Amino acid sequence: MLWNARPVHPRVMEFGRFVVYILASRRYGTLYIGVTRDLVARLEAHRNGAVKGFTRTHRVHRLIHVEYFSTAVEAIAREKQLKAWKHWWKVQLIEQRNPYWVDLSDRL
Repeated sequence: MLWNARPVHPRVMEFGRFVVYILASRRYGTLYIGVTRDLVARLEAHRNGAVKGFTRTHRVHRLIHVEYFSTAVEAIAREKQLKAWKHWWKVQLIEQRNPYWVDLSDRL
């Protein structure tokens, strides 16, 4: 596999890391998967409606899963892999680390 997810707490994210994240509308609800270098700024853009499209239309704003990568290639490969997964597989991944679907954005 091309990706190497490192389970790092969001507070210790190092500058220059690439982030694959999953947002949810609610528990077991609509999911959005994205990749960025600046997760805080990206979340703010999603929540303020600055990003037209899926997250604004479906009100997908709860940060429920985060993975960090050293390179853009690894992060994009993981994002594509997760987007290809069935919904239930994504739910299982989320619940391994965040069983109550707590919004992780306050830990950034």
